[in-house]
Amino acid sequence: MHAPLPEYPAKTHARYLASLIERTGFIDFDGEKTISYSSLFESGQGRMLAVMTAIDESGSEVLLKAFSGTFGSVRNLAGWVAHPLVEEEYQHYLKHYDPQIKALDKKIEAANTLGEKNALIKERKTLSQKALAHYNEIFCLATIDRNTFSLYEIFNGPVPTGSGECCAPKLFHHAFTHNLRPTSMAEFFIGSSLQGRTHGHFYPPCTERCRPILKAQLGLEILYRDEHLIIVNKESGLLSVPGNGPDMQDSVESRVRRLYPDAPRQCAVHRLDMDTSGIVIVALHRRALSAMHALFRERAVQRAYEALLEGVVLQEEGVVHLPFRADLANRPYQIYDEENGKWGTTDYLRMGVEVRPDGSKVTRVHFVPHTGRTHQLRLHASHPKGLGHPILGDRLYGTGLVDRLFLHAKLVSFTHPFSGELLEITSKPPF
Repeated sequence: MHAPLPEYPAKTHARYLASLIERTGFIDFDGEKTISYSSLFESGQGRMLAVMTAIDESGSEVLLKAFSGTFGSVRNLAGWVAHPLVEEEYQHYLKHYDPQIKALDKKIEAANTLGEKNALIKERKTLSQKALAHYNEIFCLATIDRNTFSLYEIFNGPVPTGSGECCAPKLFHHAFTHNLRPTSMAEFFIGSSLQGRTHGHFYPPCTERCRPILKAQLGLEILYRDEHLIIVNKESGLLSVPGNGPDMQDSVESRVRRLYPDAPRQCAVHRLDMDTSGIVIVALHRRALSAMHALFRERAVQRAYEALLEGVVLQEEGVVHLPFRADLANRPYQIYDEENGKWGTTDYLRMGVEVRPDGSKVTRVHFVPHTGRTHQLRLHASHPKGLGHPILGDRLYGTGLVDRLFLHAKLVSFTHPFSGELLEITSKPPF
């Protein structure tokens, strides 16, 4: 995954930290000096370390450092951010489960028959699963809006081993629980090579464990980020930009500006309907905003969507070219109008027909819009002069909201206005 923050100046501090550890010979060089640097070069003992810079309430810069995992049974070291699970609560957890598990281990060793042993092994497995589930419920991480989520809530299913033990979640948790605003972060590997990581190299947060956690902590799923742009995966039900009224302020824009307060006030380069999920491009400064607006005006940004349409679409592929305008008496509804409407063009490709759990049939369709009219894909799908099949879950032009609107912006492609690099960002539909 892409790192959520710039690497500098944290990377400079991280290099200095690495040199301090090597020179002193200890990870806890500013503490009791119990974890030796050389121990990290034993087989399987290498680990990630990280530095974060942050701004405190007085405007001063604060340096934070974290290590991944634990050093044996040592979860906390002086001078490093504390483990998110409070020590007192962790010890209470251990006192409850450890004696029970160890007692079962002794019974398994002393079992006289295979049947008795297998029954005890099954009992131990059940208890271990219960203990793990409890651990994932009490292991909570702070978010940028001062809420907390447990690992169980974040993953909403099986929690990968080691989740929450990586550097980035620990650093953000500490920052958010101490009223600090993170500004940069750099993670590097130290010790014997492990899982493709090499001593002294810098790496972004991991995908399997960190990506879901950071999405929950930051309120953003970041698909791409550099000094100019951040590209996020918007969830269905979230506004692209703030609306009118205090209850309509939560949006992609407001969440980006919460993490990057120097971003322009109106930083979203384009918008998705609230019910639509998928890729949104956001500018981190005004020059980037102007440059991206120019690309959209020149139609130099290619986009693709995926949708589930009600019923069976018979056409394999084609082009829809229709005009619509706002229904002034019934906003935001759009109506067909050949005289005053704005013409929009959409290519479509039928991907297949699927059967829903309720037995109804839907058609999965790939859309490529060549214009950006309001509700364009929803109208081109639903109108009789278009495909004549509303997008599933469309509360304006279909039979109504089901679980969500089944429309997802899955691809954007454009030449980066500053680097000249061809960017192609994808996001798999969540349906």
